[in-house]
Amino acid sequence: MTIQKPFSQACENNKEPILQILKTVFDQPMTVWEIGSGTGQHACHFAGNLPHLTWQPTDRPENLPGIHLWRDAVQLANLLPPLSLDVADLQWPCARIDALFTANTLHIMSSAEVGLLFKRLANYLSAEATLCIYGPFNYAGAYTSESNARFDLWLKERDERSGIKDFETIMGLAAAIGLTLQADHAMPANNRLLVLQTKI
Repeated sequence: MTIQKPFSQACENNKEPILQILKTVFDQPMTVWEIGSGTGQHACHFAGNLPHLTWQPTDRPENLPGIHLWRDAVQLANLLPPLSLDVADLQWPCARIDALFTANTLHIMSSAEVGLLFKRLANYLSAEATLCIYGPFNYAGAYTSESNARFDLWLKERDERSGIKDFETIMGLAAAIGLTLQADHAMPANNRLLVLQTKI
């Protein structure tokens, strides 16, 4: 059976605004680990526009074939083959993470899975790691827009364990493993891009 190359309109819509921030955050040569690469569109766009980076896509096994199709289409030397990674895995396919990017993943995960993500990160983040987390967040327990409220309802109808997470909860999990917030960028479509760094 022929596998169709997956496509996300959301990735097409947000890839350029995200890129403009990543240019300033990941401005030195390094390997960026992407958690939850999804279709692979982000990985291709960012690797293609940030040639000083080595981009490592990861996702659950069922999503890897689609990422391979996108990677094969662009043929970028700095875009590595995708690796299987589930946040619940006891062992991740890496020894150290200096830079991490993840987009539109936390609201898909359950609260327990988000907690596991940060617990696992504690084992792999270097002393000078930088993280970029993109997606919608609630602030002080409130939605930032009516569209986010509708989106959250849709998420919970699809999977009651998922849903938009509270910014304060994420900051608590981050602080517990030595991460501090460097920036909280407003993004299109009522999303945010959080930049965090390990304490030096």
